[in-house]
Amino acid sequence: MIGACGGVGSTVALGLAALRRGLSDTTSLVTALPDFEALQLDDFAHFIVGGHDIRQTTLRDGVLELHNRARVFDPAVIDQCLPDLDAWTSNLRPGTALNAGPAIMGLADASTTRRVETPEEAIAAIQQDLKEFRERHQLDQVVVINVASTEPPFDVDELPASASEFAAGLQRPKPPLLPASSLYAWAAIDLGLPYINFTPSLGASFPAIQELAQQRRTVFGGKDGKTGETLLKTVLAPMFARRNWEILSWVGHNIIGNRDGQVLERPENKASKIRAKDQVISSIVGYRPQTHVSIEYIESLDDWKTAWDHIHFRGFLDTRMILQFTWQGCDSLLAAPLVIDLARLALHAQRQGEVGVLRHLACFFKSPMGVEEHDFARQFAMLEEYVRDQGRE
Repeated sequence: MIGACGGVGSTVALGLAALRRGLSDTTSLVTALPDFEALQLDDFAHFIVGGHDIRQTTLRDGVLELHNRARVFDPAVIDQCLPDLDAWTSNLRPGTALNAGPAIMGLADASTTRRVETPEEAIAAIQQDLKEFRERHQLDQVVVINVASTEPPFDVDELPASASEFAAGLQRPKPPLLPASSLYAWAAIDLGLPYINFTPSLGASFPAIQELAQQRRTVFGGKDGKTGETLLKTVLAPMFARRNWEILSWVGHNIIGNRDGQVLERPENKASKIRAKDQVISSIVGYRPQTHVSIEYIESLDDWKTAWDHIHFRGFLDTRMILQFTWQGCDSLLAAPLVIDLARLALHAQRQGEVGVLRHLACFFKSPMGVEEHDFARQFAMLEEYVRDQGRE
């Protein structure tokens, strides 16, 4: 995991440890639904966790920090899972924040962040870590998942369009700039490893790396996990469309106090997140009502992400009506089971010989790659159809 010791990464690690020890049931895991049994996905006990982080910390510290600040997790479960967390911490390596922007650089510890000068050096260092991780644990497969903080938007127009041109450019005195999320993506995909982007950052969202995935015969997917307010938007907006109510305006106000909220205080980082959250309504209803999305950092809330939405709509005989909802959920606890789901599904897809973008995973993301559909029910139907097709093979 990229950003392994953050709230999401440490919760994934605790969750896998608890599942393998029989300390937790599978509530919130989509892949634990009965229909997925036919896929014979990897058992939780088969996973070994590794990753990169730019902070000097451990998985134990990440779990305890989240527990102490957000009041989540059963202390007895934490205690019984500490041996796994400590063992997996030995698999962590210094990360890179090259071109990730000042907000993310502000989180980095100088003694922990990988000291590299160029994208080529960063990619080579990441690949060496990934190969050593795979060889040390004699792993059949490795999947790389980005659960790090949100980077600012990145303009790909100046990047070489082909994989060969891009690779050649890495050797030049002035190589093409890439944000850290894409350096990890290139490193993973170039090794033939699946890559999943659970953030709004660029990751594998440019043509050259997608061509590379075809050449290396591997899979990728993303981006930006759909866990809370946007999930509800993609469930509710189709209701307005199918009842032929006209949405006049949809305002969503989000407050969060964790490290992600701290990074999103920076306008350039916030722009990436808002872009992903603000696109779904018009794409579902087929017109552009007035929309507004805000994200504010409220430190005291820590991981308890809270959203208030106000929907103004027009019904029969020009009657104006209002729907409001408030959503509060623990950000890391909403995201972590989906990360485990995505790891299981990406590894399965690679074993099946699939190549390229995993379109059937659209229901997990705000900005699903390769898919224009945002209606959650229709997206989930794509996943169900994929499972049925796999069962028929």
